[in-house]
Amino acid sequence: MRTILRLVFVAFASVALISAAASQEGFPVRPIRLIVPYPAGGATDVVARIVAEKMSDRLGQQLFIDNRPGGGTMVGAAAVARSSSDGYTVLVGDTATYALNPTLYGKQLTYDPIEDFAPVCRTSRIPLILVVNPKTLPVNSLQELIATAKKQPGKIDFGAPGPGSPIHLAMELFRQRAGIDLHAIPYKGGADALNDVVSGRVALLFIDAATGVSFIKSGTLRALGIGTDKRIPAAPDVPTVAEQGFPDFEAWAWNGLAVPAGTPPAIIAKLNAACQAALTEPAVERRFAEISVEPAPTSADDFGSYIKSEAAKWHGVITEAGVSIQ
Repeated sequence: MRTILRLVFVAFASVALISAAASQEGFPVRPIRLIVPYPAGGATDVVARIVAEKMSDRLGQQLFIDNRPGGGTMVGAAAVARSSSDGYTVLVGDTATYALNPTLYGKQLTYDPIEDFAPVCRTSRIPLILVVNPKTLPVNSLQELIATAKKQPGKIDFGAPGPGSPIHLAMELFRQRAGIDLHAIPYKGGADALNDVVSGRVALLFIDAATGVSFIKSGTLRALGIGTDKRIPAAPDVPTVAEQGFPDFEAWAWNGLAVPAGTPPAIIAKLNAACQAALTEPAVERRFAEISVEPAPTSADDFGSYIKSEAAKWHGVITEAGVSIQ
């Protein structure tokens, strides 16, 4: 009887393994849900929709967007963390989701970006530009800004949407590297901060290129530096911060795909291949260029390493700046 039971168990186990392997081999067999932890219309949402369309073509199944805003991306991220590890629920997270929230929220965080997710692919990086209202603060370069700030410690205001957003933390990183004291003016969102810089009530702001380039070209705002590793086509005359005496300075907003931990490697590999192929399509590159977004595909392993390096970098910046949402 024991022998018979053992044979039956082995048979069932074998069937289960074959069924699981066949399921992975045929993946996907139904639509895939992409959870975006922001409202529709924002940068992460727009990127997700562009990529989802082309990934759908590659995978032969529709990838549909499910917007789950709230809690500094915690609502959407936690929903994915609790989902089945079958590849049919994918998180479209960003800098905050993966790298900033563990330090900003501490024990309040409802998910662990390392333990609860398996990285799939970084999708894009969004350049951040340091802009100034030239009427409020008539400086023409970072060095002039630094010299002025050192003469007036704590007197120059900068917009700090968030707090703890990539835009806010880019300024904190610059302030720390430059050794200057600037005064943060908190805002709930970037639009309000931008309005106050444009009107002259606040002097400085780091802003995403998609929003800032038109103001720079019109002369309403002056670009002092861009936080990228090289100049961007949308603003080729704007030097990088690194070019101006701050080697290795980089501050981007970025996003990428992840699935629940435990998702089979074969499924992750399929999703990664579809994502990388989508991001290298000329049509996607053109659409990204129109909104000043840079395609930034990676392998799953490289995206995981990138998340860890960004988390370590921004942990130091956040801690030194004393920023907290706890």
